[in-house]
Amino acid sequence: MKGKTVAESRVTLTQLMGPAQSNTLGNVHGGLIMKLCDEAGGMTAAKHARRPSVTVTVDSMTFHSPVHIGNLVTVTAEVTWVGRTSMETRVVVSAENVLTGAVTHTNTAYFVYVALGEDGKPVTVPPLICETTEEQARFERAAARQSARLERRRQEKND
Repeated sequence: MKGKTVAESRVTLTQLMGPAQSNTLGNVHGGLIMKLCDEAGGMTAAKHARRPSVTVTVDSMTFHSPVHIGNLVTVTAEVTWVGRTSMETRVVVSAENVLTGAVTHTNTAYFVYVALGEDGKPVTVPPLICETTEEQARFERAAARQSARLERRRQEKND
């Protein structure tokens, strides 16, 4: 199976945040940001595998700053690691005040997806080709996160 580069499956979503997306504080709902992250990550995984891909886990999602109504939110996702049937995606969210041009990094999250065949069962995905030293470093950090996930899963089964 021919490998794919990180760039080949990168996805960027951009959306203006309006009043319908706000909570009682006038900020954008965190759940909406999480949904956008899952959509971008899922599309990235599907582009890499060229198969439907479903969410397996989200490592963490820490909100460093709020997203305000009127901000232009950009969600960028890329594959950082590939196993046999699973893929980790790195999702970065930024918010831009379109009047001042100020851009704020709001969060980074890691999602794991599994590619599915026509029978709904996991299928093998193409290997990831890392073209830069940063992509290789991200791949290595992602492999460590995957090992930690598998260890947590083993521990949870024993609890």
